[in-house]
Amino acid sequence: MLTPMRDPQILALLILACLAVAVPTARAQVRFEQTEFCIGFWVDPPAEEDWDLRYREIADANFNVVLGFFGATTVETAQRQVELCEQLGMKAIVSRVTDDPYELPDGPACWGYGLGDEPGAAAFPALAEQVAALREARPGRLAYINLFPNYAPPAALGTETYDEHLRQFVDVVDPDVLSMDHYPMFTPTADGRQGYIDNLASMREVSLEAGIPFWNFFNTMPFGPYFDPTESQLRWQIYSSLAYGAKGVLYFCYWTPRGGEFPKGGAIITAEGRRTRHYDQARRINAELKAMGPTLMALTSTGVRRIQRGDDVAALLTGSPIASITDGEYLIGEFTHVDGRRAVLLNNYDFAYTSWPTVEFVAPLEQVTEVDRVTGEERAVIDDSPDTDGLQVSLDAGEGRLFLMPAE
Repeated sequence: MLTPMRDPQILALLILACLAVAVPTARAQVRFEQTEFCIGFWVDPPAEEDWDLRYREIADANFNVVLGFFGATTVETAQRQVELCEQLGMKAIVSRVTDDPYELPDGPACWGYGLGDEPGAAAFPALAEQVAALREARPGRLAYINLFPNYAPPAALGTETYDEHLRQFVDVVDPDVLSMDHYPMFTPTADGRQGYIDNLASMREVSLEAGIPFWNFFNTMPFGPYFDPTESQLRWQIYSSLAYGAKGVLYFCYWTPRGGEFPKGGAIITAEGRRTRHYDQARRINAELKAMGPTLMALTSTGVRRIQRGDDVAALLTGSPIASITDGEYLIGEFTHVDGRRAVLLNNYDFAYTSWPTVEFVAPLEQVTEVDRVTGEERAVIDDSPDTDGLQVSLDAGEGRLFLMPAE
């Protein structure tokens, strides 16, 4: 009598049965993996006759991801959105335009689908089911959910603390990306910068624990109590996010939404389709992000240091890639590169004034390189004031510069 393992017919049937079980399981386990730095926004253009031109305009401003939750509200328009992004070298995260995940639009440029904005903890179990269903139907695609900022009240969060909210979201929903929105104030009587970097610190900590990237929205326009930011205030928000290890930055908003909260208009594009000054500002900043993007994606955050005027700088810099820096206001993001080198992002914390610190790195200067914000290539560090003792690093208001050096 033959055993099943020796009967060729039975063995073949067993192999087929195993494959039938294994294929769906493997398919369901394919997760979204971020391959490039995300430069995106809230509120996409309406799906109108000039859609092709509008998407060319987005690409020309150096955005590379379209969160298409407003302009495309049908399967057909969402599919067209994906196709336009593919033609222009961008990615799309489209609205969940149907309840059946198998009928969602797809294509090479589709990064994923939007599932929710600012859910409370009570909604997490239902979102977890939707995320799992999307992973089964669309392996490798992102189930995108944006979270509250840290100034949301406990009643909205559904938890006593913000960090508890983030960790519960990760534990229950099992996301592939963390994302939140935080809009700091920049006025003489209201300085919201500390709350903003506190929020980034929370996102950084939880994303590192979970082994997933984080993105964040920042303010680009006047709305409610918020003033219209300057270009340096845009840079401050973006480069602060980079210092904390963000792998995506998202403008609020691109297309100006209509409604009582937005009477001034003033996003990157007005509700009538006219470019504001923020268009060229975003284009300039985004060009830098695109150039630096491959290096930023290769970095893992190891620490962030806040330097204030009058601090004991020597004590605060212990263990940092920067050995010394002259008195001033700085944010120092520290990283490890995938090739083992150390990296440091030096930010001017001041959004109103330039800074010219004298900087000494722990490595000899000939072993330090800077990531060029125009080409993205590494180059030798340039002394911005060679007639002054030491290395002078010129930082525009809100600006950051990225340096690499050998491992310890």
